[in-house]
Amino acid sequence: MDEFDRKIMNPYGDDKDFAACGIFAAMNTAGNRFGSRDVVRAMANMHDRGNGLGGGFAVYGIYPQFKDYYAFHVMYLSREAKEKTDRILASKFDIIYDEEMQTRPADVRDPPVVWRYFAAPKKLRRETQSEEDYVIEAVMRINTETGKAFVFSSGKDMGVFKGVGFPEDVADFFCLEDYQGYLWSCHSRFPTNTPGWWGGAHPFNILDWTVVHNGELSSYGINRRYLEMFGYKCTMQTDTEVLAYAVDLLMRRQHLPVELVVQVLASPLWEEIDHMEPKQANLLRALRQTYGSLLMNGPFGIVIAHHGEMIGLCDRIKLRPMVAGIKGDMQYISSEEAAMRLVSPQLDKFWAPRGGEPVVCRLKNNKGVPQ
Repeated sequence: MDEFDRKIMNPYGDDKDFAACGIFAAMNTAGNRFGSRDVVRAMANMHDRGNGLGGGFAVYGIYPQFKDYYAFHVMYLSREAKEKTDRILASKFDIIYDEEMQTRPADVRDPPVVWRYFAAPKKLRRETQSEEDYVIEAVMRINTETGKAFVFSSGKDMGVFKGVGFPEDVADFFCLEDYQGYLWSCHSRFPTNTPGWWGGAHPFNILDWTVVHNGELSSYGINRRYLEMFGYKCTMQTDTEVLAYAVDLLMRRQHLPVELVVQVLASPLWEEIDHMEPKQANLLRALRQTYGSLLMNGPFGIVIAHHGEMIGLCDRIKLRPMVAGIKGDMQYISSEEAAMRLVSPQLDKFWAPRGGEPVVCRLKNNKGVPQ
């Protein structure tokens, strides 16, 4: 492209792409596991939504032989960091099995050493501390005390695979063709305000919660400070990390249903609330007053996933694209219709959710885990 073409295509010299990042998620609501082929093809179809500075996948139902143990995926940037992490894990968990994760040469940048541990918590926690909070405490300690080690996946029977590269390159690097799961959540990154590095790629995870995100959170500072009061520590140098912790706080620790969580993250404007029925208006005012510091301010399209459930959500005025579709037992959420049609040309249902309107997909057995 010559200088004249650049001026025509970008007359104001703006070097940001405000609609970028690619999101794709697929879930079999009968709990049947499937491989990576279609989700990788869908992400490759949206190749231009990323710039090679991040790609990743979250997969659920991936470790049935170790389903009762926490699966820690850890990236190491130094040998010393691994030694420190091994000591922390050994002091808090019974390690059932660990190994260097299988990888192959691929077009990814400066890959760290990646290790996998299957572990059960020791019975050392405080009586008032839940097992899940015990695990989070250990994850936060590793991420803050070891210097160059980062836990990027910490749930049971699920795993996150992410890095610096395009999604198809990350899939190749982690040999994802060898894995199967009933829910896949995928991301292609186009960072605009934060660095492109391995820990900053999406999905972001804590326990079995994962989030992929297209957009920017101008509220990151207040979101982070609020979450730090509950023991979460943000170390991944990007705004999206707060979304994963906010979802864990609201849904697991405080037991809010999805219908209220979306009203916290993507709250209606005060002006809209004032025109609602009194009962609904009072509820939404109470949520805004209680959780105002967790309002996600800025454009976003996100997919939240955990065992048995997949949730899509856009900001209130839908500044980021999102579409959804259903074909039999398969449910899809995507940044683009084309990616969805590539893997399922004849959908039973297709729609574009409105801003602030969640897309909620659940397993049919209603137990939160696959059959």
